[in-house]
Amino acid sequence: MKKYFVIGNPIDHSLSPKLHNYWIKKKKIDAVYDKIKLEENELENIISKVREKKITGINVTVPYKKKIIPFLDKLSPEAEKSQSVNTIYKEENVIIGHNTDIAGFELAIRHSKYDLKGKNIFILGAGGVVSSLIVAIKKLDASKIIVSNRTKKKADNLKFFFKDIDIVNWREIPDFDMIINATSIGLKNEDGIKFDYSAVKSNKFFYDLIYNPKETIFLKKAKQFGNRTENGKMMFIYQAHQAFTLWHKVMPIIDDETINLLN
Repeated sequence: MKKYFVIGNPIDHSLSPKLHNYWIKKKKIDAVYDKIKLEENELENIISKVREKKITGINVTVPYKKKIIPFLDKLSPEAEKSQSVNTIYKEENVIIGHNTDIAGFELAIRHSKYDLKGKNIFILGAGGVVSSLIVAIKKLDASKIIVSNRTKKKADNLKFFFKDIDIVNWREIPDFDMIINATSIGLKNEDGIKFDYSAVKSNKFFYDLIYNPKETIFLKKAKQFGNRTENGKMMFIYQAHQAFTLWHKVMPIIDDETINLLN
């Protein structure tokens, strides 16, 4: 039986096992998918298990999407471009890091029927997934990308890879059409981003990468002020769909049953 895992810290919120095991069962694949909470000093050891064929594939979530890279042999073009890895597999004794977040976000935005062309996109956070968002947003032809992070230095580091993004101080609110919460603030129900919703005109698009809980305080408050809101469930499903297809060489179906599975 092949073994697959999602690794991260925290990891309790992850619904990856629920989704992947659902597809595994549907496709009658002899495999199992589970989650592991890891400390940073355990990353090298888990990659050695892929090398030894004890683990067939790994998904990577916060905060290890960049930190895992030194332990891999090769990056896919998507992972190279974003310097972010969320999917790992072995091919001809080479451990490869791939990125399905870029496609996941792009497909989720297309699914939402929101056109990014010519829009100003404001991203909160500068963690491993943000570079993937920037790559996808550029593909979708946005006009401007603005990033803010509690530790400004981390946001400034993104400028090395993406020269044309703007960086603003934390809690500063620039003019935007769409705002994305790419921080982990909101994983706990009581967590809320300190944000002046009244300073923003209504009818903006508030998007939260968090999908569990399905409505964070960030989205609840945005809705109260007359804004459109969406969580990261579809991005999560699409990135998982890409990883599953890559690993198993078979494409699972995304239908209402799949989407409702995660409600």
